[in-house]
Amino acid sequence: MNSPEDMIIIRDLFKSFGAVEAVNGVNLNVGRGKVMVIIGPSGSGKSTLLRCINHLEIETSGEIWIDGEKLTRDQQQLNRIRADVGMVFQHFNLYPHLTVLENITLAQQIVRGRAKIEAIEIAEQQLSRVGILGKRDSFPTQLSGGQQQRVAIARALAMKPKIMLFDEPTSALDPEMIKEVLDVMLDLVKDGITMVVVTHEMGFARRAAHEVVFMDHGKIVEKANPETFFTNPQNERSQLFLSQILNK
Repeated sequence: MNSPEDMIIIRDLFKSFGAVEAVNGVNLNVGRGKVMVIIGPSGSGKSTLLRCINHLEIETSGEIWIDGEKLTRDQQQLNRIRADVGMVFQHFNLYPHLTVLENITLAQQIVRGRAKIEAIEIAEQQLSRVGILGKRDSFPTQLSGGQQQRVAIARALAMKPKIMLFDEPTSALDPEMIKEVLDVMLDLVKDGITMVVVTHEMGFARRAAHEVVFMDHGKIVEKANPETFFTNPQNERSQLFLSQILNK
């Protein structure tokens, strides 16, 4: 089960909300240092699957393994594993009453136990990396949406995670701000961080993914490398989805 080549292993995963099967028997392996992009129509279970990986949603049944360790309901274990899993949401989830720098240093000090001076140094490194070090003393309301999302990415990276999860990171942004966030994400690919990305950005999927997963009605319909998926999808549902998305 815990192959050293796989950072994430999902087996027979189900997640129900009442009578709705949001995730319906999913099996996935995400290779260490690989980028998996999950696409599909709204309501297909993509975000729920991502939230199950980080145990923000607790699965109805099935197993999730992170870096060779099976997730349990033990809170201490979950907290320890979650510290190695960064997550960037659709909405930025920044603390509005804290500056950019404070937003990035807070979890480092509480979760990682870093001294304030070390947390500030790491925060500044990550802000420089995402191109907004000059905004370190600004408050989130003083930033554009693209800048806020880059702060959220810097905050996740400051924890030095093994895995980065992205849940529609550009869907709340104006079109001109999308590129600046995608450019930061493309830069991360070079670092060899294991990434699982739920997105509607097909260009990013083509350029960055090692594997593309297409979901519908809580199930994996098709899984392939980007070249195969976008030029020769095998499933009729995948073909229909791509024809609607790519011909817009």
